[in-house]
Amino acid sequence: MNFKHISILVLTLSLFAFGLPKKLQKKVDKEIKSVYQIEAFSFNAIAVSSEIASTLPSKFGKDNLFEIKSNDTFLGYAYVGKAPSKTDEFDYLVLLDKDLIVKKTKVLVYREDYGGEIGSKRWLKQFIGKTQGDDLRYGDNVVAISGATISVRSMTSAMNDLLQSLKILHSKAVI
Repeated sequence: MNFKHISILVLTLSLFAFGLPKKLQKKVDKEIKSVYQIEAFSFNAIAVSSEIASTLPSKFGKDNLFEIKSNDTFLGYAYVGKAPSKTDEFDYLVLLDKDLIVKKTKVLVYREDYGGEIGSKRWLKQFIGKTQGDDLRYGDNVVAISGATISVRSMTSAMNDLLQSLKILHSKAVI
């Protein structure tokens, strides 16, 4: 293999290493269009330095925090994360307005036989309106679901971590 082939291979692999998988991206796009009531938008990753990311409760990489714009108008942010369930992980989306207030949460992919009720719109709507100053507590201001205890606790913890992380990112002028 010559240098040209190696360069093409490295470039191809690097392009696939960033961004959301197509299936996940399609679900995220659908939610953005619905929540912000737009058809066309840009979805750009926000770089969080590894130095700052290492201090945050939530995991931030190159492909899970995005800004959303339509016609050069800034609309808000999208965060795509993973949280543990009983034996696997589930993918979730949090859409925020430009003031970092939660507009919508959505479980994108749930990989367990039990506990999928956390993906219901009715249960997830309790996170709408939450801000960096909120403290979420399972069984107190977050409703429990029988048969989904692990996933409910996990989503509650993930949301708390995200809200705390957003507070830090905002204070450091990253967002």
